[in-house]
Amino acid sequence: MTTAPTAELPWGDVWGQDAAVETLKAAAADPGQLSHAYLITGPPGSGRAPLALAFAAALIANSPDDVHTMRQVLARTHSDLTALRTEGSIIKIDEARAMATRSYLSPSAGRYRVMVMEDADRMTERTSNVLLKALEEPPERTVWILCAPSDADLLPTIRSRVRVLRLREPEVGQVAALITARTGVDPEVAEQAARHAQRHIGMAQRLATDEASRRRRDETLRAVLRVRGIGDVVEVAGQIVSAATDDAKALTAERDEAERAALLRTVGIADGARIPPAVRSQLSALEDDQKRRATRSLRDGLDRVLTDLQSMFRDVVMIQYGRDSDLINLELEQDLRELAARWEPARTLVVLDHLAATRDALEQNVQPTLALESLLVTFLSGRMP
Repeated sequence: MTTAPTAELPWGDVWGQDAAVETLKAAAADPGQLSHAYLITGPPGSGRAPLALAFAAALIANSPDDVHTMRQVLARTHSDLTALRTEGSIIKIDEARAMATRSYLSPSAGRYRVMVMEDADRMTERTSNVLLKALEEPPERTVWILCAPSDADLLPTIRSRVRVLRLREPEVGQVAALITARTGVDPEVAEQAARHAQRHIGMAQRLATDEASRRRRDETLRAVLRVRGIGDVVEVAGQIVSAATDDAKALTAERDEAERAALLRTVGIADGARIPPAVRSQLSALEDDQKRRATRSLRDGLDRVLTDLQSMFRDVVMIQYGRDSDLINLELEQDLRELAARWEPARTLVVLDHLAATRDALEQNVQPTLALESLLVTFLSGRMP
């Protein structure tokens, strides 16, 4: 049985990571236990970013009762917090360089200056090298907090300069209970969402509260299972890309418009008014950022589809090896058992290998439709093209 997260500031948004919270609470309270740099690792949805921000708030606040400062940090508006989260494929070297430079400033109002990099695994080697000196010789009152799925996602030179804090992965039942407590959805819907999201809290919440997302997931998996020929390959690949594109547009369109309106208000331009040349460059830069974000959103959407497909073929392998007590896609159990009986385990493993290769290829900007068609051909033939 699990309990709802505590409302205690600044840790109220951190859930299911009691050991990590206690470690960081002690470090924030006792400089003797505080390291100059931390790496928080854990699977997607385990709460890396909320924990990093909570720790930053505890470090910057001048006392455990300094609620105002904590709320500013949690809202990412405090002057002693620098938080970087990229919506692109990689962290740009200029972003890392600016962050490293800012890390040498003394705290302006709080006890520490805190540098939070949420997507440290998206640094190239050249970008990582920019941070090395800042991590090697940080000012006395600066603390770095990096976040990544695994310490293996960072260079050894980075790993050797940080204290690694590994988060635990919650159980399906725990995630379901949290989603029900947060949203009030039916416990059965929450359990299904937690299972399908493979315990990713954010994705589970979206599935639980968005019937269209649940329907798209189910339709995609069933469509792949129905693939019987090259015509199906082309059709289903196109459907997957189209659905992911529509999903990405839905996620970004409202935010894009709000950002544009906010920029125009900031410079004093009324709705519908003519935009002067001096502002057009700012709008153009904003639109470029939004296009990059849309590309990232589409890629993330396709990656979620591939993750769902991996869960399906993982279930097939589990059935083939007689370990079927923990299936993710229970709703497809009959179809998966039929597939497991038709295929040899080696064929299922080939498909899983190609799924992993396809995820890597999409990160390298391979054309999505071609990548998915290649994957579905492997599904048909049992052989990598």
